[in-house]
Amino acid sequence: MDLLNTLVEKGLRRELPTREEALAVLATSDDELLDVVAAAGKVRRQWFGRRVKLNYLVNLKSGLCPEDCSYCSQRLGSKAEILKYTWLKPDEASQAAAAGVAGGAKRVCLVASGRGPTDRDVERVGKTIEAIKEQNEGVEVCACLGLLSDGQAERLREAGADAYNHNLNTSEATYGDITKTHTYADRVDTVQKAHAAGLSACSGLIAGMGESDEDLVDVVYALRELDSDSVPVNFLIPFEGTPLAKEWNLTPQRCLRILAMVRFVCPDVEVRIAGGREVHLRSMQPLALNIANSIFLGDYLTSEGQAGQADLDMIADAGFEVEGAGTTTLPKHRADALAAAGATGGCGSTASAGCGSEASAGCGSHAEEGGGCGPCGGHAAPSAAPARTADEARTDLVAVRRRGAGTDLAPNA
Repeated sequence: MDLLNTLVEKGLRRELPTREEALAVLATSDDELLDVVAAAGKVRRQWFGRRVKLNYLVNLKSGLCPEDCSYCSQRLGSKAEILKYTWLKPDEASQAAAAGVAGGAKRVCLVASGRGPTDRDVERVGKTIEAIKEQNEGVEVCACLGLLSDGQAERLREAGADAYNHNLNTSEATYGDITKTHTYADRVDTVQKAHAAGLSACSGLIAGMGESDEDLVDVVYALRELDSDSVPVNFLIPFEGTPLAKEWNLTPQRCLRILAMVRFVCPDVEVRIAGGREVHLRSMQPLALNIANSIFLGDYLTSEGQAGQADLDMIADAGFEVEGAGTTTLPKHRADALAAAGATGGCGSTASAGCGSEASAGCGSHAEEGGGCGPCGGHAAPSAAPARTADEARTDLVAVRRRGAGTDLAPNA
Protein backbone atom coordinates (compact mmCIF):
# COMPACT_ATOMS: atom_id res chain seq x y z
CA MET A 1 0.00 0.00 0.00
CA ASP A 2 1.73 3.15 -1.23
CA LEU A 3 0.22 5.31 1.53
CA LEU A 4 1.63 3.16 4.32
CA ASN A 5 5.04 2.81 2.69
CA THR A 6 5.20 6.58 2.40
CA LEU A 7 4.16 7.07 6.03
CA VAL A 8 6.76 4.60 7.27
CA GLU A 9 9.50 6.32 5.32
CA LYS A 10 8.44 9.71 6.66
CA GLY A 11 8.20 8.37 10.20
CA LEU A 12 11.71 6.98 10.08
CA ARG A 13 12.92 10.41 8.96
CA ARG A 14 10.73 12.29 11.49
CA GLU A 15 9.08 14.00 8.55
CA LEU A 16 5.56 15.40 8.97
CA PRO A 17 2.90 13.64 6.87
CA THR A 18 0.50 15.72 4.87
CA ARG A 19 -2.98 16.30 6.27
CA GLU A 20 -4.35 14.23 3.41
CA GLU A 21 -2.14 11.31 4.41
CA ALA A 22 -3.16 11.57 8.07
CA LEU A 23 -6.83 11.66 7.11
CA ALA A 24 -6.32 8.69 4.80
CA VAL A 25 -5.10 6.58 7.76
CA LEU A 26 -8.37 7.24 9.57
CA ALA A 27 -10.29 6.32 6.41
CA THR A 28 -8.67 2.92 5.87
CA SER A 29 -10.92 -0.11 5.89
CA ASP A 30 -11.03 -2.91 8.43
CA ASP A 31 -9.52 -5.19 5.78
CA GLU A 32 -6.44 -2.94 5.82
CA LEU A 33 -6.24 -2.64 9.60
CA LEU A 34 -3.44 -5.12 10.23
CA ASP A 35 -1.39 -3.46 7.50
CA VAL A 36 -1.89 -0.09 9.23
CA VAL A 37 -0.84 -1.52 12.60
CA ALA A 38 2.22 -3.18 11.06
CA ALA A 39 3.29 0.05 9.37
CA ALA A 40 2.90 2.09 12.55
CA GLY A 41 4.78 -0.67 14.36
CA LYS A 42 7.83 -0.17 12.16
CA VAL A 43 7.98 3.48 13.18
CA ARG A 44 7.39 2.65 16.85
CA ARG A 45 10.20 0.08 16.87
CA GLN A 46 12.61 2.46 15.15
CA TRP A 47 12.38 4.95 18.01
CA PHE A 48 11.35 2.84 21.02
CA GLY A 49 12.15 -0.77 20.24
CA ARG A 50 9.81 -3.18 22.01
CA ARG A 51 9.82 -1.32 25.32
CA VAL A 52 6.62 -0.34 27.14
CA LYS A 53 6.77 2.44 29.70
CA LEU A 54 4.46 2.06 32.70
CA ASN A 55 2.87 5.08 34.35
CA TYR A 56 0.85 5.24 37.54
CA LEU A 57 -1.83 7.76 38.52
CA VAL A 58 -2.29 9.23 41.97
CA ASN A 59 -5.44 11.32 42.32
CA LEU A 60 -4.44 13.98 44.87
CA LYS A 61 -7.85 15.68 44.98
CA SER A 62 -10.99 14.17 43.52
CA GLY A 63 -14.25 15.72 42.35
CA LEU A 64 -15.92 19.08 42.95
CA CYS A 65 -14.22 20.81 40.02
CA PRO A 66 -15.60 24.26 39.08
CA GLU A 67 -14.95 23.73 35.37
CA ASP A 68 -17.68 22.45 33.03
CA CYS A 69 -15.75 20.05 30.75
CA SER A 70 -18.56 17.91 29.34
CA TYR A 71 -16.45 14.73 29.17
CA CYS A 72 -15.43 14.82 32.83
CA SER A 73 -16.85 12.86 35.74
CA GLN A 74 -15.51 15.52 38.14
CA ARG A 75 -17.05 18.50 36.33
CA LEU A 76 -19.29 21.17 37.78
CA GLY A 77 -22.74 19.64 38.10
CA SER A 78 -21.61 16.06 37.51
CA LYS A 79 -23.94 13.43 38.92
CA ALA A 80 -21.42 10.63 38.46
CA GLU A 81 -21.05 8.64 41.67
CA ILE A 82 -17.31 9.08 42.00
CA LEU A 83 -15.10 9.48 45.06
CA LYS A 84 -14.86 13.04 46.31
CA TYR A 85 -12.08 14.09 48.69
CA THR A 86 -9.75 16.98 49.31
CA TRP A 87 -5.94 16.96 49.12
CA LEU A 88 -4.09 13.82 50.12
CA LYS A 89 -1.26 14.38 52.58
CA PRO A 90 2.28 13.91 51.18
CA ASP A 91 2.78 10.62 53.01
CA GLU A 92 -0.58 9.30 51.74
CA ALA A 93 0.30 10.23 48.18
CA SER A 94 3.76 8.70 48.53
CA GLN A 95 2.26 5.46 49.83
CA ALA A 96 -0.11 5.36 46.87
CA ALA A 97 2.75 6.05 44.45
CA ALA A 98 4.85 3.26 45.97
CA ALA A 99 2.21 0.70 44.97
CA GLY A 100 2.59 1.69 41.33
CA VAL A 101 6.38 1.75 41.47
CA ALA A 102 6.35 -1.73 43.02
CA GLY A 103 4.32 -2.88 40.02
CA GLY A 104 6.92 -1.57 37.58
CA ALA A 105 5.79 2.00 37.01
CA LYS A 106 8.57 4.35 35.98
CA ARG A 107 6.55 7.52 36.26
CA VAL A 108 4.03 8.74 38.80
CA CYS A 109 1.42 11.22 37.61
CA LEU A 110 0.03 13.50 40.33
CA VAL A 111 -3.39 14.82 39.38
CA ALA A 112 -5.73 17.25 41.13
CA SER A 113 -9.15 18.40 40.04
CA GLY A 114 -9.78 22.11 39.72
CA ARG A 115 -9.28 25.01 37.33
CA GLY A 116 -5.67 25.41 38.38
CA PRO A 117 -3.47 25.46 41.49
CA THR A 118 -3.08 28.28 43.95
CA ASP A 119 0.44 29.12 45.08
CA ARG A 120 -0.35 27.23 48.29
CA ASP A 121 -1.37 24.21 46.20
CA VAL A 122 1.94 24.35 44.33
CA GLU A 123 3.77 24.36 47.65
CA ARG A 124 1.67 21.40 48.82
CA VAL A 125 2.39 19.44 45.64
CA GLY A 126 6.08 20.28 45.97
CA LYS A 127 6.17 18.61 49.39
CA THR A 128 4.38 15.61 47.91
CA ILE A 129 6.94 15.33 45.10
CA GLU A 130 9.74 15.48 47.66
CA ALA A 131 8.13 12.71 49.73
CA ILE A 132 7.65 10.48 46.69
CA LYS A 133 11.21 10.90 45.47
CA GLU A 134 12.65 10.29 48.92
CA GLN A 135 10.91 6.93 49.11
CA ASN A 136 11.17 5.90 45.45
CA GLU A 137 14.64 6.49 44.09
CA GLY A 138 14.79 7.42 40.42
CA VAL A 139 11.04 7.74 39.87
CA GLU A 140 9.80 10.35 37.41
CA VAL A 141 7.04 12.69 38.59
CA CYS A 142 4.58 14.42 36.30
CA ALA A 143 2.16 17.00 37.73
CA CYS A 144 -1.29 17.64 36.29
CA LEU A 145 -2.98 20.43 38.20
CA GLY A 146 -4.89 22.38 35.56
CA LEU A 147 -4.15 25.85 34.20
CA LEU A 148 -0.87 27.35 35.41
CA SER A 149 -0.23 30.95 36.39
CA ASP A 150 3.06 32.73 35.78
CA GLY A 151 5.92 31.30 37.80
CA GLN A 152 4.13 28.13 38.91
CA ALA A 153 5.80 25.85 36.37
CA GLU A 154 9.20 27.07 37.53
CA ARG A 155 8.28 26.38 41.15
CA LEU A 156 7.15 22.86 40.31
CA ARG A 157 10.40 22.18 38.51
CA GLU A 158 12.38 23.50 41.46
CA ALA A 159 10.38 21.17 43.68
CA GLY A 160 11.50 18.19 41.62
CA ALA A 161 8.77 17.75 38.99
CA ASP A 162 10.06 16.28 35.74
CA ALA A 163 7.03 16.88 33.56
CA TYR A 164 3.70 18.67 33.38
CA ASN A 165 0.57 17.33 31.74
CA HIS A 166 -2.18 19.39 30.24
CA ASN A 167 -4.16 17.93 27.36
CA LEU A 168 -5.52 19.92 24.43
CA ASN A 169 -8.27 17.27 24.21
CA THR A 170 -9.79 18.30 20.88
CA SER A 171 -9.38 20.73 18.01
CA GLU A 172 -9.45 24.47 18.51
CA ALA A 173 -12.48 24.70 16.21
CA THR A 174 -14.63 22.43 18.39
CA TYR A 175 -13.19 23.14 21.84
CA GLY A 176 -15.97 25.57 22.72
CA ASP A 177 -18.51 22.79 22.19
CA ILE A 178 -17.18 20.76 25.11
CA THR A 179 -16.05 23.45 27.57
CA LYS A 180 -17.24 26.99 28.28
CA THR A 181 -15.34 27.92 31.45
CA HIS A 182 -11.91 28.15 29.81
CA THR A 183 -10.54 28.21 26.27
CA TYR A 184 -8.34 26.16 23.99
CA ALA A 185 -5.85 29.04 24.11
CA ASP A 186 -5.71 28.71 27.91
CA ARG A 187 -4.60 25.11 27.51
CA VAL A 188 -1.98 25.93 24.90
CA ASP A 189 -0.64 28.65 27.20
CA THR A 190 -0.18 26.19 30.06
CA VAL A 191 1.71 23.70 27.87
CA GLN A 192 3.96 26.54 26.72
CA LYS A 193 4.57 27.64 30.31
CA ALA A 194 5.68 24.10 31.19
CA HIS A 195 8.03 24.01 28.21
CA ALA A 196 9.52 27.39 29.05
CA ALA A 197 10.22 26.28 32.62
CA GLY A 198 12.24 23.27 31.43
CA LEU A 199 9.56 20.72 32.27
CA SER A 200 8.87 17.96 29.80
CA ALA A 201 5.55 18.72 28.16
CA CYS A 202 2.90 16.01 28.20
CA SER A 203 -0.22 16.84 26.21
CA GLY A 204 -2.73 14.70 24.40
CA LEU A 205 -6.29 14.27 23.27
CA ILE A 206 -9.62 12.59 23.94
CA ALA A 207 -11.22 10.70 21.03
CA GLY A 208 -14.84 9.67 20.83
CA MET A 209 -16.61 12.91 21.76
CA GLY A 210 -18.36 13.17 18.40
CA GLU A 211 -15.47 14.91 16.66
CA SER A 212 -14.71 14.56 12.94
CA ASP A 213 -11.62 13.04 11.38
CA GLU A 214 -10.52 16.59 10.57
CA ASP A 215 -10.77 17.53 14.26
CA LEU A 216 -8.58 14.57 15.25
CA VAL A 217 -5.94 15.48 12.69
CA ASP A 218 -6.08 19.15 13.75
CA VAL A 219 -5.41 18.42 17.43
CA VAL A 220 -2.60 15.94 16.69
CA TYR A 221 -0.91 18.44 14.37
CA ALA A 222 -1.25 21.06 17.11
CA LEU A 223 0.42 18.69 19.58
CA ARG A 224 3.31 18.17 17.19
CA GLU A 225 3.66 21.94 16.79
CA LEU A 226 3.75 22.31 20.60
CA ASP A 227 6.55 19.71 20.60
CA SER A 228 5.02 17.58 23.33
CA ASP A 229 7.42 14.86 24.51
CA SER A 230 4.55 12.56 25.32
CA VAL A 231 1.06 12.34 23.83
CA PRO A 232 -1.56 10.47 25.85
CA VAL A 233 -4.44 9.26 23.70
CA ASN A 234 -7.62 8.99 25.75
CA PHE A 235 -10.79 7.29 24.55
CA LEU A 236 -13.92 8.85 26.02
CA ILE A 237 -15.59 7.01 28.87
CA PRO A 238 -19.20 8.19 28.72
CA PHE A 239 -19.87 8.44 32.44
CA GLU A 240 -23.47 8.43 33.54
CA GLY A 241 -24.21 11.85 35.01
CA THR A 242 -22.19 13.79 32.42
CA PRO A 243 -23.38 15.49 29.19
CA LEU A 244 -21.54 12.93 27.04
CA ALA A 245 -22.98 9.91 28.82
CA LYS A 246 -24.46 8.46 25.64
CA GLU A 247 -21.56 9.16 23.25
CA TRP A 248 -20.47 5.63 22.33
CA ASN A 249 -18.77 6.31 19.00
CA LEU A 250 -15.67 4.11 19.10
CA THR A 251 -14.81 0.60 18.00
CA PRO A 252 -11.52 -1.23 18.63
CA GLN A 253 -10.68 -0.78 14.95
CA ARG A 254 -11.33 2.95 15.09
CA CYS A 255 -9.11 3.27 18.18
CA LEU A 256 -6.25 1.46 16.44
CA ARG A 257 -6.51 3.74 13.41
CA ILE A 258 -6.44 6.82 15.66
CA LEU A 259 -3.35 5.54 17.49
CA ALA A 260 -1.64 4.82 14.17
CA MET A 261 -2.37 8.31 12.89
CA VAL A 262 -0.88 9.79 16.06
CA ARG A 263 2.24 7.64 15.67
CA PHE A 264 2.75 8.71 12.05
CA VAL A 265 2.34 12.42 12.90
CA CYS A 266 4.42 12.17 16.11
CA PRO A 267 6.85 9.36 15.28
CA ASP A 268 9.53 9.94 17.93
CA VAL A 269 7.44 10.92 20.96
CA GLU A 270 6.02 8.77 23.72
CA VAL A 271 2.54 7.78 22.58
CA ARG A 272 0.56 6.61 25.60
CA ILE A 273 -2.64 4.61 25.54
CA ALA A 274 -4.51 6.38 28.31
CA GLY A 275 -8.11 6.56 29.47
CA GLY A 276 -10.60 4.15 27.96
CA ARG A 277 -8.33 1.46 26.56
CA GLU A 278 -9.98 -1.37 28.44
CA VAL A 279 -13.46 -0.18 27.46
CA HIS A 280 -12.87 0.53 23.78
CA LEU A 281 -9.89 -1.59 22.68
CA ARG A 282 -10.91 -4.53 24.85
CA SER A 283 -9.32 -7.73 23.48
CA MET A 284 -7.42 -5.68 20.89
CA GLN A 285 -5.22 -4.02 23.53
CA PRO A 286 -2.15 -6.16 22.69
CA LEU A 287 -2.32 -5.00 19.07
CA ALA A 288 -2.21 -1.39 20.27
CA LEU A 289 1.16 -2.04 21.92
CA ASN A 290 2.60 -2.34 18.42
CA ILE A 291 1.77 1.35 17.96
CA ALA A 292 2.03 2.96 21.39
CA ASN A 293 5.00 2.60 23.73
CA SER A 294 3.39 3.64 27.01
CA ILE A 295 0.36 2.76 29.14
CA PHE A 296 -1.07 3.42 32.58
CA LEU A 297 -0.80 0.60 35.10
CA GLY A 298 -3.81 -0.36 37.19
CA ASP A 299 -6.58 2.05 38.14
CA TYR A 300 -7.36 5.55 36.93
CA LEU A 301 -8.57 8.71 38.57
CA THR A 302 -12.27 8.02 38.90
CA SER A 303 -12.65 4.54 37.45
CA GLU A 304 -11.09 1.14 37.82
CA GLY A 305 -8.74 -0.17 35.19
CA GLN A 306 -7.54 -3.60 34.21
CA ALA A 307 -5.71 -5.42 36.97
CA GLY A 308 -2.07 -4.42 37.11
CA GLN A 309 -0.87 -8.02 36.80
CA ALA A 310 -3.08 -8.47 33.75
CA ASP A 311 -1.29 -5.49 32.16
CA LEU A 312 2.09 -7.04 32.87
CA ASP A 313 0.98 -10.40 31.50
CA MET A 314 -0.41 -8.72 28.37
CA ILE A 315 2.90 -6.94 27.72
CA ALA A 316 4.90 -10.16 28.11
CA ASP A 317 2.49 -12.29 26.08
CA ALA A 318 2.57 -9.78 23.21
CA GLY A 319 6.37 -10.01 23.06
CA PHE A 320 7.16 -6.63 24.62
CA GLU A 321 9.15 -5.76 27.72
CA VAL A 322 8.61 -3.30 30.55
CA GLU A 323 10.98 -0.37 30.27
CA GLY A 324 13.51 -0.41 33.08
CA ALA A 325 14.34 2.46 35.42
CA GLY A 326 17.77 2.94 33.92
CA THR A 327 16.57 3.16 30.33
CA THR A 328 16.06 6.45 28.51
CA THR A 329 12.52 6.58 27.17
CA LEU A 330 12.89 9.17 24.45
CA PRO A 331 15.21 8.85 21.45
CA LYS A 332 18.58 10.48 22.04
CA HIS A 333 17.89 13.54 19.91
CA ARG A 334 14.78 14.39 21.94
CA ALA A 335 16.33 13.59 25.30
CA ASP A 336 19.37 15.74 24.45
CA ALA A 337 17.18 18.63 23.31
CA LEU A 338 15.20 18.48 26.53
CA ALA A 339 18.32 18.41 28.65
CA ALA A 340 19.72 21.37 26.69
CA ALA A 341 16.52 23.28 27.39
CA GLY A 342 17.29 23.04 31.09
CA ALA A 343 15.29 20.04 32.21
CA THR A 344 16.80 17.85 34.88
CA GLY A 345 16.45 14.79 32.77
CA GLY A 346 13.41 15.36 30.80
CA CYS A 347 10.51 13.48 29.55
CA GLY A 348 11.52 9.97 29.61
CA SER A 349 15.15 10.71 29.72
CA THR A 350 16.14 8.49 32.59
CA ALA A 351 14.33 7.17 35.55
CA SER A 352 15.95 9.75 37.73
CA ALA A 353 14.60 12.57 35.71
CA GLY A 354 12.51 12.65 32.71
CA CYS A 355 9.12 12.18 31.71
CA GLY A 356 8.31 10.07 29.01
CA SER A 357 2.92 11.04 28.81
CA GLU A 358 -1.65 11.61 29.56
CA ALA A 359 -3.57 10.79 30.29
CA SER A 360 -2.12 12.34 29.71
CA ALA A 361 -0.49 12.23 31.26
CA GLY A 362 -0.65 12.17 29.88
CA CYS A 363 -2.91 13.63 32.10
CA GLY A 364 -5.51 15.99 31.18
CA SER A 365 -6.40 18.92 33.21
CA HIS A 366 -9.30 19.21 35.44
CA ALA A 367 -10.62 15.76 35.71
CA GLU A 368 -9.27 14.20 32.76
CA GLU A 369 -11.20 12.18 30.80
CA GLY A 370 -12.00 14.67 32.90
CA GLY A 371 -8.61 15.61 33.91
CA GLY A 372 -5.48 14.13 34.89
CA CYS A 373 -2.49 12.43 33.59
CA GLY A 374 -3.98 10.78 30.70
CA PRO A 375 -6.99 9.08 31.81
CA CYS A 376 -8.69 11.06 34.32
CA GLY A 377 -12.30 10.45 33.69
CA GLY A 378 -11.45 6.96 33.98
CA HIS A 379 -11.34 3.60 32.49
CA ALA A 380 -13.39 0.76 33.46
CA ALA A 381 -13.12 -2.90 33.97
CA PRO A 382 -14.17 -4.57 30.72
CA SER A 383 -17.16 -6.85 30.67
CA ALA A 384 -19.43 -8.53 28.18
CA ALA A 385 -21.52 -6.12 26.16
CA PRO A 386 -25.27 -6.83 26.30
CA ALA A 387 -27.62 -5.90 23.51
CA ARG A 388 -28.52 -2.24 23.65
CA THR A 389 -30.34 0.45 21.73
CA ALA A 390 -28.60 3.52 20.35
CA ASP A 391 -29.68 5.73 23.24
CA GLU A 392 -28.51 3.41 26.01
CA ALA A 393 -25.21 4.18 27.72
CA ARG A 394 -22.85 1.29 28.33
CA THR A 395 -22.91 1.56 32.09
CA ASP A 396 -21.94 -2.11 32.28
CA LEU A 397 -18.45 -1.14 31.13
CA VAL A 398 -17.85 1.74 33.50
CA ALA A 399 -16.60 0.61 36.89
CA VAL A 400 -16.34 3.69 39.07
CA ARG A 401 -13.19 3.59 41.19
CA ARG A 402 -13.74 2.50 44.77
CA ARG A 403 -10.19 1.69 45.82
CA GLY A 404 -6.72 3.18 46.00
CA ALA A 405 -5.84 6.79 46.88
CA GLY A 406 -8.53 8.41 48.99
CA THR A 407 -9.93 5.09 50.26
CA ASP A 408 -9.04 2.43 52.78
CA LEU A 409 -8.73 -0.20 50.04
CA ALA A 410 -5.41 -1.14 48.46
CA PRO A 411 -4.88 0.20 44.94
CA ASN A 412 -5.14 -2.18 42.03
CA ALA A 413 -1.46 -2.25 41.09
